[in-house]
Amino acid sequence: MAIEITLDMMLVKRKLSSREVAQAIGLSETNLSLFKSGKVKGVRFQSLDALCKVLDCQPGDILRYVPDEEDAERSEGA
Repeated sequence: MAIEITLDMMLVKRKLSSREVAQAIGLSETNLSLFKSGKVKGVRFQSLDALCKVLDCQPGDILRYVPDEEDAERSEGA
């Protein structure tokens, strides 16, 4: 997958636990954990907005685009 989730790093920077953040945004710890591990196929803008508010960050601070090999090869061939 070309989207990398860097939420763990932001939690460390803000000195917050997953439990605290999950409670603050009204998400279960399980769902937050699934998001952190990249095991979800999508995220609601409402959830992303709540995460950014609680963590005082931008979406780019917790999501990062990393081209996979197929994307990189396609870009080089263009």
